[in-house]
Amino acid sequence: METVENTAESTRDAAVTKPPFPRIISVDDHTVEPPHVWRDRLPRKYRDRGPRIVRAPLREMSFLGGKFAPVMGAKGEEGPIGDWWVYEDLHRPLTRLDTAVGYSRDEIRLEVITYEQMRPGSHSVPERLADMDVNHVQSGLCFPTFPRFCGQTFTEAKDRDLGLHCVRAYNDWMVEEWCGPAAEGRLIPLTLIPLWDAELAAAEVRRNAARGVRAVAFSEIPPHLGLPSIHTDYWDPFLAACDETGTVVAMHIGSSSKMPSTSADAPPAVGSTITFANCCFSMVDWLMSGKFERFPRLRVMYAEGQIGWIPYIMERADVVWEENRAWGGVADKVRRPPSELFAEHVHGCFFDDAFGLRNLDAIGVGNVLYETDYPHSDSTWPKSREVGEAQMGQLAPEDVERIVRGNAIDLLGLTPDGLWPGPGA
Repeated sequence: METVENTAESTRDAAVTKPPFPRIISVDDHTVEPPHVWRDRLPRKYRDRGPRIVRAPLREMSFLGGKFAPVMGAKGEEGPIGDWWVYEDLHRPLTRLDTAVGYSRDEIRLEVITYEQMRPGSHSVPERLADMDVNHVQSGLCFPTFPRFCGQTFTEAKDRDLGLHCVRAYNDWMVEEWCGPAAEGRLIPLTLIPLWDAELAAAEVRRNAARGVRAVAFSEIPPHLGLPSIHTDYWDPFLAACDETGTVVAMHIGSSSKMPSTSADAPPAVGSTITFANCCFSMVDWLMSGKFERFPRLRVMYAEGQIGWIPYIMERADVVWEENRAWGGVADKVRRPPSELFAEHVHGCFFDDAFGLRNLDAIGVGNVLYETDYPHSDSTWPKSREVGEAQMGQLAPEDVERIVRGNAIDLLGLTPDGLWPGPGA
């Protein structure tokens, strides 16, 4: 009886002394760019041709087989009205999937919207900070919307000179306004590069690193964008700049403009279930590329890729490296087991992955980052803390601290308090 009572008392004491869930540093949120980003920052001669917002009807829109296909209607045409980004031949509407928080799951449909129909925190700094407070989030790193997840919108454009100005204008807005004084260090800058020129990309990394930026967006599978793979030396100037400046290469699902699917007529739910697949393929590319040995300080992270798939891929990669490297084309450039390279260079990011957390020992607590995916339809807002508490309850408090904020602080060069120190830091 005494043993039972003592055990019960110990359990109560543990519950009382368990530390509160740490303030979250989300490494994958999103900004919906305000209409003025390029209008205000492009050189005057480009402003009429730069990205601009037009309010127009929707003629038709589909999202099948991983391909998003909207068609803008003419002025006066019947159809739902939305705000569209217009840039060269591209007409891209704002959709409910861009900013779904605050709506019930059954209300989230593929439909065009206007800025007035989205949650203000999607595009306004003060409202974003308020929504972060609601969600127990201290700081957040934000991927773009109109440029797409690694700026491929500008890579696909015809006018490369204008495209370069658009990339720089976005980066200036990101650093000076979105992450500017009003953000109080709570928004962490993530910049873009001109993917079509690795030397220009390296210069842009260094330009932004000089003002305190420690993360750059990149494509998970560049050949899907018509660009060289990381197995070539094409990207070496860019990777060297990241290595030298401590800039992490951040790859979001969909940053190859080709979401995984199974068939041309597969519904979006199929692709949504297997979104991790591109991250999986990309990570194997990197582990077998030799780049981590050439650039020993290089770090990469996979936003919204989840983590439960990682242990098997590392196990399989090690077996292939051990058994097949002589004929597998990697013996001369990958001299260590891929799992060792993963531990030193790769970070998986998740917002809802109980299975991955149950297998954390096989991944490594130092290789995992937390995210909320605000304001997308997958976001755990406003219950990211509750999700984290439920899924990390079995972990030691120090491991929870590292996953929820400590690893991000180290990776992104934040202050000990979890804030971006600002330009020039």
